[in-house]
Amino acid sequence: MNLASMRQEYMTKGLRKKELDPNPIKQFELWFNQAIQAELLEPNAMNLATVGLDLMPSIRTVLLKMYDEKGFVFFSNYKSKKAQQLKENPKCAASFAWLGLERQVKIEGICEKISTQESLKYFLSRPKGSQIGAYISHQSQIISSRSLLEAKFNEVKNKFLKGEVPFPSFWGGYVIKPLVIEFWQGGKDRLHDRFEYRLLESNQWEINRLEP
Repeated sequence: MNLASMRQEYMTKGLRKKELDPNPIKQFELWFNQAIQAELLEPNAMNLATVGLDLMPSIRTVLLKMYDEKGFVFFSNYKSKKAQQLKENPKCAASFAWLGLERQVKIEGICEKISTQESLKYFLSRPKGSQIGAYISHQSQIISSRSLLEAKFNEVKNKFLKGEVPFPSFWGGYVIKPLVIEFWQGGKDRLHDRFEYRLLESNQWEINRLEP
């Protein structure tokens, strides 16, 4: 297969600055709702990039579970690789790829843990199987076989068959507090429309068009 010949012409009407909301969170909400309405697969899936002290970048897909003016929230094991990297360096980047709409959203910011109360509230809203999965997993650690993982799951499932799964102290949420948010709309002849919101010291957002 000749990958160089693989091309997709973007045919949307493009994006103009006058169409943008001055608040990037509101602009994100508009695009996110449109991604949901378009019935895209996992519209809340975002790629999260982190870098620890060894300066080797790491990227994975996580699920956005909340967002507001404070930032974008996802959940993780606090002993995972991403957690260790965020402890060493809280700067991170995330992106949403809504290819069905020929769109991307890119975020750069600082990551912080959310409160235990907020994490507990979300944990209690999860299906019991997901609660058990978080409770038993030593995320990112080596395990010899899947059967061992399934045995751990079934053991805990039986243990708490009629009771609540304890909230794991090593698990919870992070919020990405954005400093830069870019909205990317595919354009004909690769003349994509890109608009960057950058947070100024005045706590106001500056919007600039970027070259594709």
